[in-house]
Amino acid sequence: MSAHTHGRSHSQASSGSVEIRLPWWSVALPALAFVVLLALMADSGGAHAAAGDPVVGPVLEQIRLTLAR
Repeated sequence: MSAHTHGRSHSQASSGSVEIRLPWWSVALPALAFVVLLALMADSGGAHAAAGDPVVGPVLEQIRLTLAR
C-alpha cells in the first residue's frame, strides 16, 4: 500500500513565505525574565558586595546604544 504525498498548493509555492505561530508564553517568558533580572540589578544597592558604583546606568546605556544601531 502506498502513501499519498501532499504537495504545496500554488498559493504557498508562489509566495515563498512561511508562517510560524508562536504561543504567547514564548514571547512573554523571556521578556519577564529580562525585566526581573533588570530589577534585580537595579535593587543591588543593598547588597554587601556592591562597591557603590551604579550598575544599571551603564547597562541601560549599552542597551540604548545597541538598539540605536
